[in-house]
Amino acid sequence: MADLHATPLEALHQSLGAKMVPFAGYNMPVQFPLGVKKEHEHTRRACGLFDVSHMGQVRIIGPEPAQALETLVTADVVGLAVDAQRYALFTNSEGGILDDLMVVNHGDSLYLVVNAARRAQDLGVLRTGLEGRHDVEVLDRGLLALQGPQAVEVMRRLCPQACELRFMQHGRFDVMNQTLWISRSGYTGEDGFEISTPRDATDALARWLLDQPEVEPIGLGARDSLRLEAGLCLYGHDIDEATTPVEASLPWAVGKARRMGGEREAGFPGADKILHQLQAKDHPRKRVGLIGEGRAPVREGAVLFDGDDREVGRVTSGGFGPSVASPIAMAYVLMDVAERGTTLYAEVRGKRLPMVVSAMPFVTANYYRG
Repeated sequence: MADLHATPLEALHQSLGAKMVPFAGYNMPVQFPLGVKKEHEHTRRACGLFDVSHMGQVRIIGPEPAQALETLVTADVVGLAVDAQRYALFTNSEGGILDDLMVVNHGDSLYLVVNAARRAQDLGVLRTGLEGRHDVEVLDRGLLALQGPQAVEVMRRLCPQACELRFMQHGRFDVMNQTLWISRSGYTGEDGFEISTPRDATDALARWLLDQPEVEPIGLGARDSLRLEAGLCLYGHDIDEATTPVEASLPWAVGKARRMGGEREAGFPGADKILHQLQAKDHPRKRVGLIGEGRAPVREGAVLFDGDDREVGRVTSGGFGPSVASPIAMAYVLMDVAERGTTLYAEVRGKRLPMVVSAMPFVTANYYRG
């Protein structure tokens, strides 16, 4: 543990009785005394508070930063309105995904949130790709996620103006003598907010939020089961450098302006392969959702077979979905078995468990779109 980084809330987590584990180089809470299942259910029913301060927060400062970033990502960044947020992908020359990230247009700069485990690699991509023409500023800020159907009631007490945001909108607000950067987004499929705060103000804000009757602290265990039910990818599991956005069922992460015939067609690494796959629908495999029978979970790495005993894919994320009351999983499978309603068989401890290719998300998304 001595070599691990600490978030601004490490002491608070320990005082709350969290079970701490190494994660992406940080000492992080995997669960609190409430337990993973109840933490999951509480977030779906009320409101959970997540410490996501391990994520990388970065600003890009310089002339026309949106045009510059578009040379590295698949998204339409130039068309992003001020105080709007968009999901983007860093890609490599083969069309594989280097990381997924969020991009916010701050007007005079871009604000990025990248995955903790990929932070050093992403900073290298930015600094090399932008060739010194822009400053890449690593921010030392805390980051909290307030998620669940009652998150808006809590935010109404903290910062009423933030409740006017819609899904994927962002604002900067003066609260508790601090400037908070608040986005209406999250990783659970529920309505909620992500709050970037000065590092030394993170603990006080977290304690205030936890004092609200709707809010419970939530660890990495429930964060993972919530995002799985929401059909959202985890880097290094469901997406990686060997997977294209089209194979990952993320074609919407390639902006219309960046596609064939678009205003700024291509111009990002691996564009030839990605745009060909989009146009020709020519790719060997696809990320799909799976729902199983009974209660036995099917975990990452389980091999999938069709009814003719042919190996057709592999599970990348899986577990029991408390809100779905069934085993659920995401997997990459061959295109000829990717159609919804197809029954496949996951090998678990020598047994073949039936799973049906299903739509994602597995639960209804409750994002607030106004």
